Amino acid sequence: MDNNSPYLHPQYETLSREEISQLQAERLQQTVKRCYENVPFYQQKFKEMGITPDDIKTAADVRKLPFTTKQDLRDTYPFGMAAVPLRDCVRLHSSSGTTGNPTVILHTQKDLDEWANQVARNLWMVGLRPDDVFQNSSGYGMFTGGLGFQYGAERLGMLTVPAAAGNSLRQIKFMKDFGTTAVHAVPSYVTRLYEVMQEQGVDPRRDTKLRVLAIGAEPHSEEQRQRIEQMMGVKAYNSFGMSEMCGPGVGFECPEQNGLHFWEDYYIVEIVNPETLEPVPDGEIGELVLTTLCREAMPLLRYRTRDLTRVLGHSCPCGRNHVRLDRMRGRSDDMMVLRGVNIFPIQIEKILMTFPELANNYLITLTTDDDNDNMTVEVELAEMFTDDFGRLQKLNKDITRALKDEILLTPRVKLVAKGTLPVSEGKAVRVVDKRKVYQ
Repeated sequence: MDNNSPYLHPQYETLSREEISQLQAERLQQTVKRCYENVPFYQQKFKEMGITPDDIKTAADVRKLPFTTKQDLRDTYPFGMAAVPLRDCVRLHSSSGTTGNPTVILHTQKDLDEWANQVARNLWMVGLRPDDVFQNSSGYGMFTGGLGFQYGAERLGMLTVPAAAGNSLRQIKFMKDFGTTAVHAVPSYVTRLYEVMQEQGVDPRRDTKLRVLAIGAEPHSEEQRQRIEQMMGVKAYNSFGMSEMCGPGVGFECPEQNGLHFWEDYYIVEIVNPETLEPVPDGEIGELVLTTLCREAMPLLRYRTRDLTRVLGHSCPCGRNHVRLDRMRGRSDDMMVLRGVNIFPIQIEKILMTFPELANNYLITLTTDDDNDNMTVEVELAEMFTDDFGRLQKLNKDITRALKDEILLTPRVKLVAKGTLPVSEGKAVRVVDKRKVYQ
């Protein structure tokens, strides 16, 4: 481990595009064989499509393979997608399962080791080293964000502070007392942490040693990221992961902050039209589809993530040639359809974050009134000037006009005092759809 090198795993991080494709072909062949020989679900799919592992020779042949969906994981609950006996597995993670069977992901020890390597690679890429102090303000347990970053930070050799989510006063005390230099948290919680710092008279620039933030787990706009960086006085790097792919570590920004590097020695990345499932040209927004290349317990072929993004490029000034993807625009199943118009919550956030008079917390509520669907956007004010009616009225009009220009509909905008809207210690709840009550 050379502390002066920008690469933790140079043999993989600096591969050329040709070398990446060759490595992917080898690992894809092994993965397909594992699925075909050990997973009844894939055996049946291959039979229906009339293909065998011998048909897969190059990375591009991934398009010959069947898609896998979250519903497939639910239908085979709990262990129907396992490619190894349960005695070879050492851990499982699971979704909440609030809308049916949860999705269960199994791991062998090798899977966990590779996952730790991925996360460590990301943290090294943004300048963290063994003498840093890493505070993980993320949920542990079944949620992969906590343990994923925990083991990755330990693999890198950092002193880790498994603070978990919530208890902001304790979080701030830990940061000050332990000399925390890096924090991982969901974006909405970082903004909450800063608000508590303000209340306590703590300046993160003056009173902490913080220099790196890792943010992810919930969609957020570039405007939100920039606001976080201005508040905390450090760089905030976007992270992408999902439990079906292990968890965090799948994609991460480098210091250039020009897109998420997706590690193509671990995954084959596709962007497809979510309706036709055909590939879209680079630069066009589509649904992210991922195929695992190193997983033992539960390899997944062409998993439909439902996340919407686009390819930005395949090279970077940082020297890495792994594909760069744009930040997630939201999920195809998070899209709101209002009066025939497709709207994503992140579009609302992008506009709100451009108004310095507004705080970070907002809530979108959809209702049906007199047979018409309506949207109400409640957003907290950054400062108290509720007695200045003229100023409030102008601000409301400006926000409404900007939102209409972005989403092509006129929402109701309600400006509320700071601290009015509910705050979550986990992923922020941004949309409440009450229309079903009227239907």
